[in-house]
Amino acid sequence: MPIRAVAYVSEAPDTDPRKVDQIVADAAAFNLQAGVTGVLLFDGARFLQYIEGPEDGLGIALQRVYGATSHENVIELNRGRVGRRQFPFWSMHCIRVDQMALGKVAISDWTGFARAGENLHGRISAVDHLSIIVSPHLTV
Repeated sequence: MPIRAVAYVSEAPDTDPRKVDQIVADAAAFNLQAGVTGVLLFDGARFLQYIEGPEDGLGIALQRVYGATSHENVIELNRGRVGRRQFPFWSMHCIRVDQMALGKVAISDWTGFARAGENLHGRISAVDHLSIIVSPHLTV
């Protein structure tokens, strides 16, 4: 079954961190049923989310994202097919980051969800930036 992914940023002004915890818990429970995995970065005012899964499950998850009142001004960074899951063990996981870290990932090259090894221009890709942030939070 092909895996698709979507990355987006959105604004979440004045969002209480406890509310973010509840949003993530609700998303994790839903995503588990839909076969969707991913990660959410939160800098206190903005979200950056990368989600992946089968097209039908991802579509339903995205309907929830676009209908959510917990954020606004959603901007898709990329949407497309991916060769493999980046976060196969997280139905959803939130990592709190500073504004600079989230901004760096947001403005990186999201083209084709490429990794640096696949990038012909030698630039570090958005997925690589995201992986750098996420790697300390992975447990083996």
